[in-house]
Amino acid sequence: MDKSSKFDENSDVGYHPSSPSNTPAFSPMSGDSFTYCQTWTSPESETVDESSYASEPSPSRWRAKQDVLSKLGMKLREHSMDDKLDACVDSAELELMKERFAKLLLGEDMSGSGKGVCTAVTISNAITNLYATVFGQSLKLEPLKPEKSAMWKREMKVLLSVCDYIQEFAPTAQYLEDGTIVEMMKSRPRLDIYVNLPALQKLDTMLIEILDTFQDTEFWYAENIPGNSSRLRGASFRTKFPRKDGKWWLPVPCVLPGGLSDKSRKHLIEKRDCANQIHKAAMAINSSVLAEIDIPEKYIDNLPKSGRSSVGDSIYLYMQTADKFSPEQLLDCLKISSEHEALELADRVESSMYTWRRKACLTHSKSSWSKVKDLIEDTDSKDKNYTLAERAESLLLCLKQRYPELSQTSLDTCKIQYNRDVGNAILESYSRVLEGLAFNIVAWIEDVLYVDKSMRNRDV
Repeated sequence: MDKSSKFDENSDVGYHPSSPSNTPAFSPMSGDSFTYCQTWTSPESETVDESSYASEPSPSRWRAKQDVLSKLGMKLREHSMDDKLDACVDSAELELMKERFAKLLLGEDMSGSGKGVCTAVTISNAITNLYATVFGQSLKLEPLKPEKSAMWKREMKVLLSVCDYIQEFAPTAQYLEDGTIVEMMKSRPRLDIYVNLPALQKLDTMLIEILDTFQDTEFWYAENIPGNSSRLRGASFRTKFPRKDGKWWLPVPCVLPGGLSDKSRKHLIEKRDCANQIHKAAMAINSSVLAEIDIPEKYIDNLPKSGRSSVGDSIYLYMQTADKFSPEQLLDCLKISSEHEALELADRVESSMYTWRRKACLTHSKSSWSKVKDLIEDTDSKDKNYTLAERAESLLLCLKQRYPELSQTSLDTCKIQYNRDVGNAILESYSRVLEGLAFNIVAWIEDVLYVDKSMRNRDV
């Protein structure tokens, strides 16, 4: 049998005949490279005449062939190293997911004694902690790092997947073949989750997209400027433009002399308005979810006996005697100077509101003869409690609107702590972290616009 027939028999496995004496010690045909060559066939072998292999291959052809196979061997080793690195990364992520799943089952009680918190609180804490891990170090208008973005999407998908199994039964009409209509109970996603969860996911996507638009910007931050940079002399710094809110630990944005261009300024204003609308939507969802959560008995037991002692004499007298109650005017008279004072006032007003509501309910729980006597005597004692409760509610709402960055009140914290509904826990924590992110984005944009306005006014 001639050499050409031998080539035809071995051409499928990529084998090329050669004498053992001409094969160098580092030939890629041996070891790992030989395994790879069994599945690889050079494209040139399809166009080269088979008769050319009948003669002894030239040294130049051997060198070219060895160079090609050596490169392929290097690529193989690189791919194997990449696979090992990916395996290490996947293993680390798997261990992290195992740890968080264990905490979820144990209720964050690592002793396993069953003294942990309930599932609703555990999931709420998991979403809050994930937000702190991903966005806790984000203090600037810049895109989220790819690994942080991937972590946020991946782990939120796992946490939100619980909602796929929260169902409720609803009556549906079933038509039989004979035309008879029967009513059957059919499972469907719970209404509040069906309505609010897709809305929150949309708001989440919009916020990430807003951050992604700030990649190539005309502004930068002071801590990123080298000491010998030419931009240092024209930059705006904390000593020249102090922050309005006194948060000195946040980085200060800088712009070139003359301010931003009209296009950049328009883009910032547009994204600020969009983030502001997202903040309002997330805050509305969070308020509605908190309103659906039952008030814990512990909070009811700790309510003050008198609403007047809770809000104070001056506020109580204004709420009681004013013919036309104006919460804005009352807040202006109080002259609140800090967020701490605003939160303290919100707690006192809220506890007074529920105290007056409880007294109004107790008034209606009297005996029938007492109700008849009340109608005959035409007393207005119960109207007084209703009026005070309504005015306290309007004052609390106005206070939250004036201070949108206000922390959660004592009642909100108590509701989250003693809540047992997993669906409400997910919706509340998800809307809360999105509300915080949207507020931060608005504040970061306001900082840039403030510095831009200051630079333009300095050049006038």
